[in-house]
Amino acid sequence: MFSHKTLEKNIGWLMVLSFLVISVGGLVQIVPLFFQKSTTEAVPGLKPYNALQLTGRDIYVREGCYNCHSQMIRPFRAETERYGHFSVAGEFVYDRPFQWGSKRTGPDLHRVGGRYSDEWHYVHMMNPRDVVPESNMPAYPWLADAPADAANIQAKMRTLNVVGHGYTEEEIANAPKMLEGKTEMDALIAYMQVLGTSGPKAE
Repeated sequence: MFSHKTLEKNIGWLMVLSFLVISVGGLVQIVPLFFQKSTTEAVPGLKPYNALQLTGRDIYVREGCYNCHSQMIRPFRAETERYGHFSVAGEFVYDRPFQWGSKRTGPDLHRVGGRYSDEWHYVHMMNPRDVVPESNMPAYPWLADAPADAANIQAKMRTLNVVGHGYTEEEIANAPKMLEGKTEMDALIAYMQVLGTSGPKAE
């Protein structure tokens, strides 16, 4: 049996045993989550993102919105009074990867869907200070001129079907048409307008 003193002097064994301990601890915490319905099944009413929303989500990630905006509302009174019901795992089963985080430079965006009009979001993206004077968010005017990319949307949806998104062949076939004539701004707004709309409501 290795003593603590022996392990401290043998860096190789210390690394191996540390790795084993961390691995076991991680598996004990992570593996059960794959078998809990609350973490693997969608909340009632939740649907996979349509082609426009899916494209908007990719733009959201590409532009680094997650660097300032978490999509996780925590179960604390100050959080739920401001943003609504706290986030639950079943709302994010179609998010790969999910946008949870702890960065709080800007407000949480999980319950933003339906809170403001499309026009408000458009103005906010063109110049945030026109609607939120104290905002330090940069503007994203180029999104209004960039056409939404439809080149890979069908392949993307088929790939997501492999992990259980459940897009029908009709939805996949109509995906390019849904993006026709749309800008990246349209797609981003469509994505933001659906955030949190299927989750539990504040009591």
